[in-house]
Amino acid sequence: MVTAPTFRLRLGIRLRMVLYFGLVAFIAAITLGLATFLSTRAYLLDQRIDVAKRQAFNNAQFVRTVLTTSRDDIAGLVTNLRTERDGFAVLHLEATAAESEYFYAQEPLRFTQSNLPPELVANTISGITGRQRFTFDGQTYEAVGVAIPAIGAHYFEAFPLTQVTSTLATIRTTLIVSVATITVLGGVLGFTMSRSVLRPLRRVSSAANGIATGGLDTRLESEGDPDLDQLVRSFNDMADSVQSRIQREERFASDVSHELRSPITALTTAVEVLERRSTDFSPRNQEAISVVAEQVRRFDRTVLDLLELARLDAGSSLSHDEEIDLLDTVRRVMARYDYLDVPIDAPSRDWPLIADRRRIERILVNLLQNARDHAGGATRVTLADQGEFYDLAVIDAGPGIAASERERIFERFSRGTASRTSIGSGLGLAIVQEHARAMGGRSWAEAGPDGGARFVVQIPRGMT
Repeated sequence: MVTAPTFRLRLGIRLRMVLYFGLVAFIAAITLGLATFLSTRAYLLDQRIDVAKRQAFNNAQFVRTVLTTSRDDIAGLVTNLRTERDGFAVLHLEATAAESEYFYAQEPLRFTQSNLPPELVANTISGITGRQRFTFDGQTYEAVGVAIPAIGAHYFEAFPLTQVTSTLATIRTTLIVSVATITVLGGVLGFTMSRSVLRPLRRVSSAANGIATGGLDTRLESEGDPDLDQLVRSFNDMADSVQSRIQREERFASDVSHELRSPITALTTAVEVLERRSTDFSPRNQEAISVVAEQVRRFDRTVLDLLELARLDAGSSLSHDEEIDLLDTVRRVMARYDYLDVPIDAPSRDWPLIADRRRIERILVNLLQNARDHAGGATRVTLADQGEFYDLAVIDAGPGIAASERERIFERFSRGTASRTSIGSGLGLAIVQEHARAMGGRSWAEAGPDGGARFVVQIPRGMT
């Protein structure tokens, strides 16, 4: 059964802090804004309704007073009532023996009883004074119905809520802008706080990177904060422990290598004597002497490589930088070590470089010997100008290196799958990498153009 891949969004600490601060600010602002809007809305509406009720009752009392004494001009009475702009009044008179039921609306005639809420009209006529909100012609009104049973009348007055609605719309817009502003300010605060929070982490990262690149004496300074000082102390203790352990291992490797030099020299001398007199021995003994001689030389080469790595690790391998020509140096080294049959692919021009000539020689010789011992020999050496860097590459005729092994083969005592049965100490490429780093460059392996491997060392020109 095939399951769909799941994707997990990973956010950095800074982005998370910005989002958290922004979210908290948004929730706080929206809660406060909503509470403010609702309380303001309730207050304004209550005030408006109180004003409407007082005015409606005052007008109803005026109508009662007038109609108690005279009913000659009821329509004029209603028209002359003082109502608010855009508001209207309607008077209902119950049917009597002399008159029928009738509704009187204000002039000019814009509203009638039919525009009032039917429920309010029915309740008021039945004797229940009340109020009801309704919408007419796109506007909101508050209607008040007052029963006047003493004269058989019912007074209705509608009050526009346009001003309240407009005020609430302004408040709502202001609150929305305020919420957006507070949210943005919260995000800015989160970003600012994240800088102060991440600053110690950046220092820890920088110190860890310094230790990883060889600066074992790198330490953190006190942050002046009790919580962060605990991190500083833990990191410095760890760095002290790592430095002490690495120095012990370096001294051990160096001491062992030095101690092995004397017996190896004696063994080498003895083996050379045996080789010169090998004709005095039987063929089987001659074969044994050859095997011993080969292993002693291999042992000697391993010890020499270990001594060189120990010097590189300790930083005691000083550079003697000078201005040289890279192409001329490569030609001389290949001639000295009898690699004249390997072509050099480089334009015939000046290749100025400020570097230690011995490091260049050691890198090139190790790459050529690696190709000879593990890949059927080098097919060509190439130089490429990359501006601030030169790329020195050796291409071999081997089966190539698997992509999964191209980084690991530069580790000490590491070999590729195709060279497990080959001779060599497994330290040559590690020495190449250390010399490249010492010059400020780097080294890597990649697929060759003809199926083999291509080992590249990038060397800074050191020229301004």
